[in-house]
Amino acid sequence: MIDLHTHTLFSDGELLPSELVRRAEAVGYEAIALTDHVDSSNIDFVLPRIVKVCKALNRYWKIRAIPGVEITHVPLEEITPLVKFARRHGAGIVVVHGETLSEPVLPGTNRAAITAGCDILAHPGNITEEDAKMAKKRGVYLELTTRKNHSGANRRIFKIAKSAGTKLVLNNDAHGGDNLVSEARAIRLLKDIGLRGIDIKKVFKNSRNLVKKACVRG
Repeated sequence: MIDLHTHTLFSDGELLPSELVRRAEAVGYEAIALTDHVDSSNIDFVLPRIVKVCKALNRYWKIRAIPGVEITHVPLEEITPLVKFARRHGAGIVVVHGETLSEPVLPGTNRAAITAGCDILAHPGNITEEDAKMAKKRGVYLELTTRKNHSGANRRIFKIAKSAGTKLVLNNDAHGGDNLVSEARAIRLLKDIGLRGIDIKKVFKNSRNLVKKACVRG
């Protein structure tokens, strides 16, 4: 299992980075990205500390800890500069908080995130087929999520991504250890959405490919 969208005490998560990573390792995860919520007010504070702790943990533990951010509820014009800032300052994974159905995210955020070339567009419930096609061209992955308040759009996201040929990943949007689902549970969730066989294998492969990309950046 791999989770590329998580939160620690540096935003609205429950645990220190080290504890969240250790809990993931203890239940068999091979990689985890720490992607706390950021905007222009805190990215320069949060990201260097996440980079620092990931470097420390990767010296000693088998699990791969990847520094990242989730750019969240920002003006559309700020998305590209923040993506660029994150990349310059050590983020291996850049997530943008997409247009989920459960929060008042600015319309146009999905497209702005894709245009900016983030790695993962998180829970993009209002994604259009046009934007999904653009995500494919830009190499942006769309997220399926196990998180209850965002997962209601999973089936729609899968359908649109399948039609457009856009790559998908499954993340937990974990805010604590209890949010880290097992591989068996993840597979059940994907089957419930409508994925079968090769599609499920592709989702897990996509996560591994993003980890490889993040390691090259690091």
